[in-house]
Amino acid sequence: MPERIHLPDDRYFGPDPKQKEFAQCLYGLVANFPLVCPHGHVDPRMFVEEPRQGTDPNHSFGSPADLFIIPDHYVFRMLYSQGVPLEKLGVPRRDGGEVERDHRKIWQIFAENFYLFRGTPTGMWLTHELYSVLGIEEKLTGESAQRIYDQIEATLATPEFSPRALFERFDIEVMSTTDAATDSLEHHRAIRASGWKRRIVPCFRPDAVVNLDASNWRKNIAALSAVSGIEVSSYRAFIQALENRRAFFKSTGATATDHAAQTAYTEELTDGEAEAIFQRALGGAATAEDARRFTGHMLMEMARMSIEDGLVMQLHVGSFRNHNPLIYERFGPDKGADIPIQSEFTRSLRPLLIKYGNDSRLTLILFDLDEATYSRELAPLAGHYPAVKLGPPWWFFDSLNGMLRYLEQVTETAGLYNTTGFNDDTRAFPSIPARHDLWRRVAANWIAGLVVRGIVDMGDAEEMMRDIAYRLVKKVYKL
Repeated sequence: MPERIHLPDDRYFGPDPKQKEFAQCLYGLVANFPLVCPHGHVDPRMFVEEPRQGTDPNHSFGSPADLFIIPDHYVFRMLYSQGVPLEKLGVPRRDGGEVERDHRKIWQIFAENFYLFRGTPTGMWLTHELYSVLGIEEKLTGESAQRIYDQIEATLATPEFSPRALFERFDIEVMSTTDAATDSLEHHRAIRASGWKRRIVPCFRPDAVVNLDASNWRKNIAALSAVSGIEVSSYRAFIQALENRRAFFKSTGATATDHAAQTAYTEELTDGEAEAIFQRALGGAATAEDARRFTGHMLMEMARMSIEDGLVMQLHVGSFRNHNPLIYERFGPDKGADIPIQSEFTRSLRPLLIKYGNDSRLTLILFDLDEATYSRELAPLAGHYPAVKLGPPWWFFDSLNGMLRYLEQVTETAGLYNTTGFNDDTRAFPSIPARHDLWRRVAANWIAGLVVRGIVDMGDAEEMMRDIAYRLVKKVYKL
């Protein structure tokens, strides 16, 4: 008999019988709540219209390899760490070089190495996705690989597995994508014009034009000029163009912005200093120090704009991007070679917080990849400044243990109500229910522990559970 997937109803709960009983009760309260997805990277093109035979492949999930492996850096970084070349996994090369085109062969490699994901969050998500979304009951192994490939392939071809059908099946109340400042948002506008009742909104991400060291920065500035109708030949015109784009995003349904920086450094430049740096950048003469200072200044400008237009501001800090130059040069960014670095917020963010942190019209959500900052800096900052909220554990720490460490480290100082609930932050659309389910189970287990220890009573615990699973994220992200 083939081995079956093991997915028990009480998974992720602690072994203490009393705590497990409370956890199951709390989880049951929210298990079927709608999903609110305020930050992620799902491509909006797939929801423009229902797929028809022979139409744009962006409206379907493609093969099992397309769905699980080729676009997912969580998957292929693990396989690469074990010596599997990315070419063998079908990951496209920048130079158009040869990669494996046979998706069954790619799937076979994945299946033979699926054991590598035991005990990892990726393994938890994938197992949930295989079983609960795709109806796979047999364990994925080298021996079962092709049977399961056939089953998934047949399932994906059914109308019930179109992107819109799954969106409705997952009961996603609202989903935010992440879109460049220069994006036309044509796909968002097409979704709205189609009359489909589900809600997908954009999120304004200006990194490619704000960070002077971004790839193709001057080309991106030209695109900003074109899409805004403002000739960006000066710093002042640059600010006007960004304000123009923010207003457009807001008119198309956006409620938030997103900013990525290696550090939380902020500094307010004079207009003259900002203009001088901007002109050096236009001339191709900006230095690394120019880029650092300009990004720090623009974070302050983005906070100012958020106070004026009401868009929630997200700041993601702490990733050394493209650590492996071989992978970056051959395959490009976002290929599993981004590594966390130490972070500092107390001094770095102070200029922004001095000017704007006391203004409750600003909502600044902080994310970091350095867990040491949770209790040392982030929780105390969120526990004081009205503008500051803490995003959920992110990226490497979007895991069972990472979530538990986060809840234990931040709530004593910040309180639950200076956090923001959960966001899935994923490109892998079918994995969204698994990610939310993990968060809700971990949260239920943690709150149940508070009940067992007499820290909160069951009535308060139930309210905390509803908040952490659903209400907080809607309130903070204005959804």
